[in-house]
Amino acid sequence: MDRPTKNTGLLLVITGAIFWGVGGTVSQKLFQQYAIDVNWLVTIRLLIAGFLLLAVQGFRKDHSQILGVWKNKKTAVQLIIFGLLGMLGVQYTYMASINHSNAAVATLLQYLAPVMIIIYLLVRKQTVLTRQDLLTVSLALVGCFFLLTNGSISQLSVPILAIVWGVLSGAALAFYTLYAVPLLAQYDSLVIVGWAMVIGGFALSFIHSPWRMDFTSLTAEIYFYLVFIIIFGTMIAFWFYIESLQSLSPKETSLLGSLEPLSAVLTTVIWLNEPFGFFQWVGTACIIGMTLLLALNKDPSSKR
Repeated sequence: MDRPTKNTGLLLVITGAIFWGVGGTVSQKLFQQYAIDVNWLVTIRLLIAGFLLLAVQGFRKDHSQILGVWKNKKTAVQLIIFGLLGMLGVQYTYMASINHSNAAVATLLQYLAPVMIIIYLLVRKQTVLTRQDLLTVSLALVGCFFLLTNGSISQLSVPILAIVWGVLSGAALAFYTLYAVPLLAQYDSLVIVGWAMVIGGFALSFIHSPWRMDFTSLTAEIYFYLVFIIIFGTMIAFWFYIESLQSLSPKETSLLGSLEPLSAVLTTVIWLNEPFGFFQWVGTACIIGMTLLLALNKDPSSKR
């Protein structure tokens, strides 16, 4: 399996990030305008997208990996952990944050992940602290302050539950990004992402079975949104994101992935007409500014 070039990796993570951001906005529409249950949506999107990815893998030369990944006990355990804490963790916390607020806020909070990754790498002594890292952390913290307060120290402009789920989503994304690297060294990303989705969806099925839905009440518009979320906002977004890890460092992927907030904010404000205060735009600019740091500067501390 040929490793993608760095330019291909950049294209993959940017495309995946945009689809992920728009998918979040479409999910918000389903939650708030059509009263779709969060647990049900997360369950079906993981199960369907996961099986689709494994089906695609079945048509490739290395289709034997689909079952081969389970033959090694250590790898099988890693995959289960990745599916539960990484895939399901990212999906559920992100969607819960959207449900309590909106896609723009949830997506921006999720991008505390680069800060968490930088701190983790520093603690593990796998990188050295650079001025770029300090600026990245500063932009993230200042951006989150303005996003959550809209410039007011006395009160939050975002519900507390949305903040809690959003921060947890950032932690899950950091884990997801780092934990996937050794698995990808052995198996194709389609296999890892596909099985992780199936594992996460299967686990959540015990809480909300996918068939517990009055499908006759779903309109053609809802089905269209569901297809978009499952195919583009889940299957392709996760696949491209994790595929990019084969040519980019976890920190590069996470920072470039912050293009996701831009697509989420724009579609939330323009398409769903969500109000966004001046200082929240300032916070958004700070968080998205982290992307430019990586795009314009080669990170000397990254380890491949």
